[in-house]
Amino acid sequence: MKLLVIHQNFPGQFRHVVLAAMARRDEVVAIGRDTAPGLVGVKTHRYRATSRAPGNIHPYLIRYEQAVIDGQKVLEILSRLKQSGYQPDVILAHPGWGETLFAKDVYPDTPLVHYCEYYYRAQGADSGFDPEFPRATRESSRLRVLNSLHLLNLDQCDIAIAPTQWQRSLFPAAYRSAIRVIHEGVIQSADLDKVLTVTLPNGVELRAGQPIVTYVARNLEPYRGFHSFMRAIPLIQAECPDAQIIVVGGDDVSYGGRPLGFANWRSRMEAEVSFDHSRVHFTGKLPYQTYRAVLQCSKVHVYLTYPFVLSWSLLEAMASGCVVVASDTAPVKEVIVDGVNGVLVDFFDHHGIANSVCKVLKSSGNYDFLGCAAKLAAARFSVKSGVSQYFEIFESAMSAHGDKKTVPEFDREV
Repeated sequence: MKLLVIHQNFPGQFRHVVLAAMARRDEVVAIGRDTAPGLVGVKTHRYRATSRAPGNIHPYLIRYEQAVIDGQKVLEILSRLKQSGYQPDVILAHPGWGETLFAKDVYPDTPLVHYCEYYYRAQGADSGFDPEFPRATRESSRLRVLNSLHLLNLDQCDIAIAPTQWQRSLFPAAYRSAIRVIHEGVIQSADLDKVLTVTLPNGVELRAGQPIVTYVARNLEPYRGFHSFMRAIPLIQAECPDAQIIVVGGDDVSYGGRPLGFANWRSRMEAEVSFDHSRVHFTGKLPYQTYRAVLQCSKVHVYLTYPFVLSWSLLEAMASGCVVVASDTAPVKEVIVDGVNGVLVDFFDHHGIANSVCKVLKSSGNYDFLGCAAKLAAARFSVKSGVSQYFEIFESAMSAHGDKKTVPEFDREV
């Protein structure tokens, strides 16, 4: 199989699928920005992000125009590939940044599989969820324009995949029935070996069995409840002074904006909250194996999020056997059942967050069953299962193409 993967930050969510394809000796070619991490052994064609000089463009169209520009860059790469004789069997892409807007202009008969990560909603999702950060005036109008990009993506792809039921539910009903729910997979059996100690970058050694609380986000920001967690820290320390609190994540911004008057959200929250710094360790971003070792030693893991995309870190914490204290938000509730395989709390209630954390820390094993149940639940998100389902999609698409059949279209009737 010749698999063409298009992702701005290649490999992104497709890492395990690409590695599996390489293990099968399939031919993998990738397209991504020049800032994409890439994967050893994968020929990656890169493009440089550029934007038009500032002018009289409507603010609603700034991101849209960037998507068109990126789409044109990818179009040029695809055209060169085709001229060189390259013909993929399947194209797998994350269309969220517009890179595949013109893919069908070059390869009209090649099955295009889209990873449908998110469709914006003015209500019922991340927009307007946090009253501390009111949404902009006419935000619903801006999102409507932005969603037209995703509608174009849906209209031209042959097969669509969403990672959770809730993320699928955000898309318009006319397209929803044709979107398959397949999580790409996070957990590998090799990751589940128990680690008993880990040394943090500041030299502090952690040991399994200690009262360790972990919090993880790619970047420390409100979308992932960093402000709620920081406000819980003094309360946790007051009741459980021996707790070691490990905060893993960078100081950039993945979602939303930067705080006014501060370089990042960590400095913003440190200015607001007083706590014992000697027992709170900000590690920054960690190498993967060190990060997984931190989770293996953790007793309680706190995962908070706006109603938004589901983080891999939640599933990795569950697979590590942590007792997870998580926000009672979508799509977390698809994974965590309160009192069965974790504890759900109000996203905004830092008193409730601290209380739940301390109950676990102070118990004599009364909550261990939650960690065991979480580990079992995480098995549903194995790499083996996710990759297998992706390849079933590929085989089905190629078979339909080979038989001169039409890949199933979206039902346009609501």
